[in-house]
Amino acid sequence: MTQAELRLCSLLLQEHFGEIVEKVGNSLLRTGPRPLRLLVGDTGLLPDQVKKALCVLIQHSLVRYELQPRGSVEYEARSERILRILRYPRYIYTAKTLYGDPGELLVEELLLHGHLPMSCAVARVADRLTETMEDGKTMDYSEVSSTFVRLADTHFIQRCPMVPESPRSAKVPLPPAPTMAIAEKDMYIVPRLSLVGKGKRRHSCDEEEEGKHKAKRQKQEGGSSETPPDDGIYWQVNLERFHQHFRDQALVSAVASRMDQTSSEVVRTMLRMSEVTTASGASRTQPLSSNEIFRSLPAGYNIGKQVLDQYLALLADDPV
Repeated sequence: MTQAELRLCSLLLQEHFGEIVEKVGNSLLRTGPRPLRLLVGDTGLLPDQVKKALCVLIQHSLVRYELQPRGSVEYEARSERILRILRYPRYIYTAKTLYGDPGELLVEELLLHGHLPMSCAVARVADRLTETMEDGKTMDYSEVSSTFVRLADTHFIQRCPMVPESPRSAKVPLPPAPTMAIAEKDMYIVPRLSLVGKGKRRHSCDEEEEGKHKAKRQKQEGGSSETPPDDGIYWQVNLERFHQHFRDQALVSAVASRMDQTSSEVVRTMLRMSEVTTASGASRTQPLSSNEIFRSLPAGYNIGKQVLDQYLALLADDPV
């Protein structure tokens, strides 16, 4: 890692998370994987401060941890992931372009918090959209929820790894750090939730103060809020999927410049058909027949099957 990259990572951490998180992250970037004890000594911070900073970095996928054979836990900074903070505005703008205001704010909330349950993200976005609407109008949870499902279906957001369920035994002690995992087939499955409600506007200062006192009384009286229906299921932004989308846009633009608009539309259709079935780093899409491509062309694109086959032949023969 170059000194310029190290300096940039430090500045990004400081700007987005503050000095304490920046100190911990910078220590890991400079020295590589380290246990908590060495981190405390290197940064000069209190152990609780280092732990909280690590929690923030792990929540935002900027640090990963690994259990060592001797039982200690080592933490490692992800410099490439920290540098991608620079692209956050582009991710958010792309979500707005594809899915409107609900998509924009859903991606923004997930990037802001690292990961969130679906119910929490939908409620936050509905409240924010309601704030921008005329008096008397509110944003329904169902509308935001449908956008959330579309983002998951197209793999722009994905479920976070979880601790696998296993029978607990009093004789077997818990490991110092849990091993998180999730099957690929489960990463984009949205839980069936019946999210009913509408966005709320902010209350005045007096009403907020009264609400805080009421919550405090409920807590003292033993009252507890309801557990969300998707408790324990967290979602995060799939950055690789956004990069795949940017790459596909560049390919379509390149074909349009080299050949013509119709050729680029054929390529766009092929990329769209295989966007969720092809790995983001794959060098080629899944095989597609000309009949499948023909049926998937946009409705307003009036070209015959024979013309399509000619375009496919031209694209296949082009050396570039």
